[in-house]
Amino acid sequence: MDSSHNPCLIIAEVAQAHDGSLGAAHAYIDAIADAGADAVKFQTHIAEAESTPHEPWRVKFSKQDATRYDYWKRIEFTEEQWLGLKQHADERNLIFLSSPFSIEAVDLLTRIGVRYWKIASGEVSNLPMLEHILKTRLPIILSSGMSSLDELDVAVQLIRSQEVAYSILQCTTAYPCPPEKIGLNMLEVLLQRYGCPYGLSDHSGVIYPSLAAVTLGATVIEVHVTFSKQSFGPDTLASLTFPELKQLVEGIRFIEKMKAHPVDKDSMAHEMEPLHQLFTKSIVAKVALPAGTILHSDHLAFKKPGTGIPSAQLSSVLGRRLTRDIEADHLLGLSDIEDIA
Repeated sequence: MDSSHNPCLIIAEVAQAHDGSLGAAHAYIDAIADAGADAVKFQTHIAEAESTPHEPWRVKFSKQDATRYDYWKRIEFTEEQWLGLKQHADERNLIFLSSPFSIEAVDLLTRIGVRYWKIASGEVSNLPMLEHILKTRLPIILSSGMSSLDELDVAVQLIRSQEVAYSILQCTTAYPCPPEKIGLNMLEVLLQRYGCPYGLSDHSGVIYPSLAAVTLGATVIEVHVTFSKQSFGPDTLASLTFPELKQLVEGIRFIEKMKAHPVDKDSMAHEMEPLHQLFTKSIVAKVALPAGTILHSDHLAFKKPGTGIPSAQLSSVLGRRLTRDIEADHLLGLSDIEDIA
């Protein structure tokens, strides 16, 4: 599951970083496009459809919302506004994604025309919503941050039963996620267990895990983004700034080129022969020597360029006789020496 022209789909997640500001949401789209990512991802929250006033805070970060429900309500966008965001993404050649958190959100996103579904970690076990999503026949990206393998098995079995394309992202729900909890080992587990495209949804706030994951074969990378790590919001410390996102994109594309062009060492050595001669050492006379000199190590040195007898062939020179007078620093050639009769 990738973009139309790159092996790895790079998703920049806005999530709630817009804090309910439509203008900020549009600004994120432009910044993500300018950084070179393939996709922009939001989260579509409809408070009345997904939550109750009793929902607890994960982290009590908002000073203006009395409850988590109030927060979801405040940051909602209308369907018309979501459509505007999707159209803006299209204009910037970005794939538009948004994780739904209710069946109503699925229906809204279906109407505005998403290409893929990204299932958030907490929704993997929401089988009624997953069944509703499967009716669209669109490819699915599953995040696994809160799921056991058994729980993933159930979701994958349901997806496979409907013959819908899917990929799975290794994810650890920690904001920010420390290196010892990234779980790169799970990439191979996902491949072996499910035989599907796999990737990493990273919350470390640095670019290194994603670069490592692509080296290990990940075809989907998702990272949170922010305009500043001093910005307001629950995911700021787990996010990349846009200069970091640009560096990540460049790094991933660099890795892709490396992996697509394996090197044949012997062929490479042949191509490097001019440089090989320039940088390697030849056997030379340490001092001026007359014809007839029987060569021993005190007579010889090893100096550039490597166009004479290579230093590695010293043993074939020692004990042989000079056929003519040579000056200091003369690069020995085969015509300069002969065997002792």
